[in-house]
This record gives sequence, structure tokens and C-alpha cells, in this order.
Amino acid sequence: MSKGITRGPRPQGVQRAFMRAPIWIYRAGMGWLLGGRFLMIVHRGRKSGAARSTVLEVVDHDPDGDIFFVASGWGEKADWLQNIIKTPDVILYTGSRRRPGRAERLSVDQATDRLLSYASRHPHAFAALGKLMSGKALPPTEAGCRELAGIVPLVALRPRA
Repeated sequence: MSKGITRGPRPQGVQRAFMRAPIWIYRAGMGWLLGGRFLMIVHRGRKSGAARSTVLEVVDHDPDGDIFFVASGWGEKADWLQNIIKTPDVILYTGSRRRPGRAERLSVDQATDRLLSYASRHPHAFAALGKLMSGKALPPTEAGCRELAGIVPLVALRPRA
């Protein structure tokens, strides 16, 4: 199970506004500007029930099932992760497409497989992510990916009919 390491305080002020700017890009119908590396989900707040929007980096994409895999950079503490665990139905925004979806938390074994795929395509990004989340350099091997999968929760986002 993930430990949910968070490096430093949550962003505030200008930094928070800057990090939330991609939400406005998606809301303006220009999500295609962010390419295929990002998507936006609209999910329900676990306490308020209000709609919440979060832009996430895509770790992997299965084109056959059109399934997107994302990681929680804030670990278990991420509000969006806690929200989708309670209410897994989401709205997916990819590029300029909008459709209903369902979120599913991956097991460590499933997350390891996805991280191996990511590490083979983006070894430098994997090294940076591993160091940021674990505090040490992780090799882009199965063992390194398994260690990171034990720290960083991964989620599959599947479109619904």
C-alpha cells in the first residue's frame, strides 16, 4: 500500500493559481494545447458532493481500451484520489473530447507494470519522479518500479458508454 509521501506544503497563492491554469485551458475547450500527456477529470467531493476538477499527467495509455493511467503525485493525501475512491464515476476530458468515465485504483502489481512501461519510454522523467517521491534514485527496472508503485498510487481511468 502507498505511503503517500508529500514533499513540502501544498501550493498556495500564485503557485497554486499557476498549477491550476490547465483547468481553465480545458474549460475553454482548448485541452488539445496540452497534448496527450495530460487530461482533466471532474469528480465529486467526498464531503461536499460538489464537482471538482483536476488536471493530471498521463503515465500510460492503452489505446485498445482507451484507458488512461495517472499517478497521484501527492500520494494518499491527494483530494482527487480520496474523492474518486469514494465516488469512482468521473467525467474525462482528453484533448477536446469529453466523456463519462470510471476510476479504478491499481494494485501494486498492476502499477508496477504501468511504471515499467513509463520508465522504458521516459527513463529521465522516471528517475526524476522516483527521486522526488522516494527521496532516492530508483533504477528503471522492475524492482525500482515496484518500489515506486508502493509509494505512488496509480489509477486507471476508463471511458464509460
